[in-house]
Amino acid sequence: MPPGITTFAADAPTLSAANTGFMLICSALVMVMTPALAFFYGGMVRVKSTLNMLMMSFISLGIVTILWVLYGFSLAFGTDIGSFIGWSSDFAGLSGIGVTQLWDGYTIPVYVFAVFQLMFAVLTPALISGALADRVKFTSWALFITLWVTVVYFPVAHWVWGAGGWLYELGVIDFAGGTAVHINAGAAALGVILVIGKRVGFKKDPMRPHSLPLVMLGAGLLWFGWFGFNAGSWLGNDDGVGAVMFVNTQVATAAAMLAWLGYEKLRHGSFTTLGAASGAVAGLVAITPSGGAVSPLGAIAVGAIAGVLCAMAVGLKYRFGYDDSLDVVGVHLVGGVAGSLLVGLFATGGVQSDAKGLFYGGGLEQLGKQAVGVFAVLAYSLVVSAVLALILDKTIGMRVEEDDEISGIDQVEHAETAYDFSGAGGGLSTRSTPPGPGTSPAPTNKKVDA
Repeated sequence: MPPGITTFAADAPTLSAANTGFMLICSALVMVMTPALAFFYGGMVRVKSTLNMLMMSFISLGIVTILWVLYGFSLAFGTDIGSFIGWSSDFAGLSGIGVTQLWDGYTIPVYVFAVFQLMFAVLTPALISGALADRVKFTSWALFITLWVTVVYFPVAHWVWGAGGWLYELGVIDFAGGTAVHINAGAAALGVILVIGKRVGFKKDPMRPHSLPLVMLGAGLLWFGWFGFNAGSWLGNDDGVGAVMFVNTQVATAAAMLAWLGYEKLRHGSFTTLGAASGAVAGLVAITPSGGAVSPLGAIAVGAIAGVLCAMAVGLKYRFGYDDSLDVVGVHLVGGVAGSLLVGLFATGGVQSDAKGLFYGGGLEQLGKQAVGVFAVLAYSLVVSAVLALILDKTIGMRVEEDDEISGIDQVEHAETAYDFSGAGGGLSTRSTPPGPGTSPAPTNKKVDA
């Protein structure tokens, strides 16, 4: 049998209905995070790009699900090949997996583990989309997702979590995806935007969020779903580690939100709604790799540090001139790096493993391992993602035409608009009959700031 499938020896674990049910619920919570991200990003863009932003996340649910079944699960969690990639024919197509077969040493079926990890694979490329708002062809984006998960996400997931993966064997701690998900997506976002360039009007035109309530809704749903994302990554809760991760997720997120708001008040004089939402996400990102290794007091420190660092980092795009539309680099890359490295400082040695950080007498050993994991994933994802974007840009083109970007990518790419303002004034329509689907309203000389 391939690695990851438990045979029914006398001493083998038996299926736990409680853990299986718990993991199915966690899988559903992680699935909710992708539409939650769509709302979060959708509210942060201008009206004319709302639907495109929603669709850039939603399409990942379709594409990555099919790829995961066909070969993604096998590449990520199959038999190790050279510590870089996996492959098991039984995992390809999920065709050789029995209904009652258990995941390696655990009490849940292989199918449950596969669907839980699928939801991670779906979310990760969707995170990248926030950096590319307003300017990418939808077809090119769909093709980029296909290529990116194949040559970046699936291999990196094997490095970090697959049996035999080189970062796994090195002892890098990544409880739920600081490297494989957040640094991976953040570095990819930076690589792509360096290739495709800035939005029209970057640093000149106002590009404010069009719906902060939508942003807050998305942030709240992300926070909710993240409990499944983090606590579920222990694949059960027989020893209480998942419960510690649940608590630390709440604690770090609260600390990061408060820290971001405090920094914002000192620096800019206001407590903003967008700052509260962004600070919460920064805390969620930072505790993802570290929450199984630190105490609740350590989680406060992780969240507070990440909240301030990410708040500082989002302004770097104006200083260095890269157009990270919705701060994917500033929140996910910086937050992922911070959370992963802080394991090397705050790991207590008493939760998920006996590895201790510098502040708990462990010296610099774990910090060094964490740094290797951070910079290996960052460099690989940055370079390969930039190459993929460059290939697509030189062949089918990544960006919409400038006029289309100015007029609105929703109408161009999806033939729809997010909101119907035709009756907003309450007056009588000048048309004798209503327009059909996909038609534009009557021309107007008024200039609307979208």
